[in-house]
Amino acid sequence: MSKPDVKNSIWKELWEYIKMIIFVVVVVLIVNNFLLINARVPSESMEKTIMTGDRFFGNRLAYLFDDPERFDIVVFKYPDDESQLFVKRVIGLPGETVEIKDGKVYINGSETPLDDSFTPETPTGDYGPYVVPDGSYFMLGDNRNHSGDSRFWKQPYVEKEKIVGKAIFRYFPGVKILK
Repeated sequence: MSKPDVKNSIWKELWEYIKMIIFVVVVVLIVNNFLLINARVPSESMEKTIMTGDRFFGNRLAYLFDDPERFDIVVFKYPDDESQLFVKRVIGLPGETVEIKDGKVYINGSETPLDDSFTPETPTGDYGPYVVPDGSYFMLGDNRNHSGDSRFWKQPYVEKEKIVGKAIFRYFPGVKILK
């Protein structure tokens, strides 16, 4: 093989690596920006479901054709500062009245509180009633006594278009399906 052939072969090999790297970067960008959210939990507000420092994936397409349901764990733009992403549980749906008495959540004046068996300790406090506007949701952290959530925000409701995705599973530390 002559010197020009060797040089040409090296450049061809290098070009193949460059194309592969570009392809991988494009795929990662598409997945990260259109399909999945890769998020880290910065606070204790969702403990014991998701612990501080846990990493999880969210599905960006979950609400493309469906609406969030009560108890879904969602990632959304914080209503008081949309540059921040928050993760909380959907509690109040559009048009519902949410009231918290002695830490228990009641919907539309029901005599029976919502199931809060996922909370790590007995919630306290009275809040509301809150009437959730159409197209919006009322969010609470699972660790209610240590959560900055809809009860305390200036803008207490999250509009559907501000919901970035549905939390689907924790991958660090260890895999756990999020419900």
